[in-house]
Amino acid sequence: RHKCGNQKSCPQNYFAFKIISGAANVVGPSICFEDLVLMSSVKNNIGRGLNIALVNGTTGQLLKTDAFDMWSG
Repeated sequence: RHKCGNQKSCPQNYFAFKIISGAANVVGPSICFEDLVLMSSVKNNIGRGLNIALVNGTTGQLLKTDAFDMWSG
């Protein structure tokens, strides 16, 4: 089993991640980073529009998550 359910392991000094877009209002989006789910409907921290997780590129530490609703403006 590879991190975040990926098909292959990442090379050394690289982070594993997987982003799933979702399908309308049936299946919500999710963001997995280094085998830790950062955003999902289960965590109740996703929203309509763009869902973004800000991660420190050196340490891999999660800095912030947010959703930007592009429909309502």
